[in-house]
Amino acid sequence: MNNKVRVRFAPSPTGGLHLGGVRTVLYNYLFAKHHGGEFILRIEDTDQSRYVSGAEEYIFETLKWCGLEPDESAVHGGNFGPYRQSERKELYRKYGEELVNKGLAYYAFDTAQELDEMRNRLRTDTNPNPQYDHSVRMQMRNSLSLSKEETDSLLQSNTPHVIRIKIPDNETISFTDMIRGEVSFDTSIVDDKVLLKGDGMPTYHLAVVVDDYLMQITHAFRGEEWLPSSPVHILLWRYLFGEEAMPQWAHLPLILGPNGKLSKRDGAKYGFPVFSMNWQDPKTGEVTEGFKERGFLPQAFINMLAVLGWNDGTEQEIFTLDELAAKFTIEKVHKGGAKFDYEKAKWFNHEWIKKLPASQYINEVKKEFENKGLSNINHDYFERILNLVKERCTLLSDFYPQSYFFFKSPVEIDNTPIKAKWNQDKSAFFSTFAKALTSISDWNATSIETLFKQLAEQASIKAGELQLPLRLMLVGGKFGPPVFEIADILGKEETVARIHYAVDLFDK
Repeated sequence: MNNKVRVRFAPSPTGGLHLGGVRTVLYNYLFAKHHGGEFILRIEDTDQSRYVSGAEEYIFETLKWCGLEPDESAVHGGNFGPYRQSERKELYRKYGEELVNKGLAYYAFDTAQELDEMRNRLRTDTNPNPQYDHSVRMQMRNSLSLSKEETDSLLQSNTPHVIRIKIPDNETISFTDMIRGEVSFDTSIVDDKVLLKGDGMPTYHLAVVVDDYLMQITHAFRGEEWLPSSPVHILLWRYLFGEEAMPQWAHLPLILGPNGKLSKRDGAKYGFPVFSMNWQDPKTGEVTEGFKERGFLPQAFINMLAVLGWNDGTEQEIFTLDELAAKFTIEKVHKGGAKFDYEKAKWFNHEWIKKLPASQYINEVKKEFENKGLSNINHDYFERILNLVKERCTLLSDFYPQSYFFFKSPVEIDNTPIKAKWNQDKSAFFSTFAKALTSISDWNATSIETLFKQLAEQASIKAGELQLPLRLMLVGGKFGPPVFEIADILGKEETVARIHYAVDLFDK
């Protein structure tokens, strides 16, 4: 084993990548980068019945968007492959057989019907879900209850069977969790988990231990829902490779929604995404919206996830990925669940939209404009507009409603806000202003504003009373960035044309 930090994320390709999964990736990634180590992506596709077409590709696309590319994977290569468990099938059989030969596991030939009969026979109010454990194993059809001759005969005739671990009775198994400290389990309440299924594929329990050993994983971070499986995994480490070879473990707290654990259905229920990117179910065609398509920047998404259950002990909230890697320690991950707050997530996105130059997200915003029918947009002109309005945008989708007027002259203008105070003096002012604008040699927001205020003073009208009408003329509504900056970007010809058009409209 080497001394280099090696961590892994091992998703099952069964659907979209949920918030909790991406956060697990992130904490693995940050820990690896903090320690100069390596981050491995391993696909756990041993349960072929749950395999979903396109899910593996989706996982890689998601990590690419997030900026969390693995050092080793089925796509990136590496020295510890294959990185799909379905391609490592023969490895697991060897270790399963080794455990049986050592008397630490056994062949079980029970049919589905026999298992149902056992559960029905033993089910009580106090034991609603009977387990296959030390108390029932000798009543079942397995290599412990059968003679060697009977067992060999069943194996030679290719009778369907699984391999189960033989959990010792009445032992205490403990380990030190990097987040939770000392954790202990009583083996009397642990069942004899299946290690190798009837199709020859391993279950998670056997595969995760074998793969972590062979891939030299030094630290394993996973969700707290895997805590109950820890005694099985510790025993497998002890039986196969020695506990001293076991990675250090950290069981991450849940991400909580409005009503307990955040589920994949919460997005539809509460109106916020729970997947990183759009996921389309290949069977139903149903699309579940992702943060990317909702208009989130990857920098904001990652920043939000990082502090959802971790902080560096300061008041800082905005972190780049490099800053997170420099500051991240697993000991500062909270023990309790972190509640997801969509409004806070939007706040992070707003801060990152403001923080980044528009050049970093101009292409994504441009697609939104093209979808609205605006194409052939001048790149430099567009970038200038985005930088002007970004303070007003929380999501990337906000850029269109905040700036479409730069590309479309207002046709129908609601003059209700100014109608009561509109008069001939103001009409005359704007006609004079429009004419004077054509003579400005140095066209910029400052020179436009200076001229505007000079003419207002000459007309004995407060400049403040004239700014809203000007905004309506240029924008078509009571919104947008500073009005003289709008005029600056629109240019002389367009600004003058919009003023003339609106004056005629207001005078009617």
